[in-house]
Formats: sequence, C-alpha cells, structure tokens
Amino acid sequence: MELNFKHILTASMVLFAVIDIIGNIPIIIDLRRKTGHIQSGKATIIAGVILTVFLFVGQSMLNLIGITASQFAIAGSFVLFFLALEMILGITLFKEDEENAMSDASVFPIAFPLVAGPGSLTSILSLRAEFSPENIVVALLINMIIMYIVLKASVKIERWLGQNGIRILRKVFGVILLAISVKIFTTGIQEIFA
Repeated sequence: MELNFKHILTASMVLFAVIDIIGNIPIIIDLRRKTGHIQSGKATIIAGVILTVFLFVGQSMLNLIGITASQFAIAGSFVLFFLALEMILGITLFKEDEENAMSDASVFPIAFPLVAGPGSLTSILSLRAEFSPENIVVALLINMIIMYIVLKASVKIERWLGQNGIRILRKVFGVILLAISVKIFTTGIQEIFA
C-alpha cells in the first residue's frame, strides 16, 4: 500500500468539485425545510458505501457489458463537462426526479444521486484509471468527512457564506471541474488510439 499525497490531493479535489456539497447547500436546505430533518450520518455512510463499492466493482461491471475504462472515462468526461457548465453558467441541464423526495431525503436524493450520482461514479472510474485504489479511498474518506460536516452545519454555512459566497464557490469549482473533464477526455482519447 503506497499512499501518495499528490494523488490523494488531486483525487480529493476532483471528488469535491464533482460532489459539489457546498454548491448543493441550497438544495440541502430546501430538502431540510420540506422533510424537517436530514440524517447526516446516514446520508454520508450510504454515499460512501456506494462510491467505494463502485471503485472496486465498477470496472468489472463495465467488463461484463464490454466497455473499457477509457470509453467510460470519455463518456464520463462529457457528463463532467456538462456538470461544470451548469456550475459556471448557473443553468440546469440535468433534471432531477423529485418524486419520493419527501420520504427520506437522507437516502434519496442526497446520498443518491446528489452525492453518489453519475458525475461522481464516472469520476471514481476515471480516477481509478490514473491512481491507486488506496489513494482514492483516502480521498473518498476526506470527502465523506467534509460531506458530513456540511450536512450537519448546512444552515450555519449558508448564513456564513451568503448566497453570493455560495455562487462564487460553485463557479470556481465549476472551472476546475471543466479543466478536469478536458483532461479526462484527452487522456481517454490518447489511450484508445495508443
């Protein structure tokens, strides 16, 4: 087991940008108002388990249906690209199904698909192609701790950052995510044609 600080930092930043737990504070606050309570621990554990399981069996699932990691990474780079555009431009390209949101917001839609959604699952496999699993697990753990803290303190964070602070943070991470999506795309293309 070889931990690499640079890889952990990069993977953590990628996951932080994709999960966008800070940018999702308005959604979390709205869900908290509708349901009355969000179980921070439950949401964090379920999202962490989904992402960790996908880290280790996602590639096997792809192999089963005949898709390479490079092809999945390229497809995922498009998802990340559009997520980044949403963050930067403040538009909505992906519509979330709000049905059943009232039952248990901790599981649906927070743990899945808000945190462990298409963007983060794609990122996990893309990171898996570049970094060792132990570095990604540490990055996941860091992000799950951040997620737990943000969920617990979402109302205080919203008051502290304000709407403009949240918007600025979302746009900054959108630009970072856009650059990462381009990198994943070019790496995937190079691997396919190598």
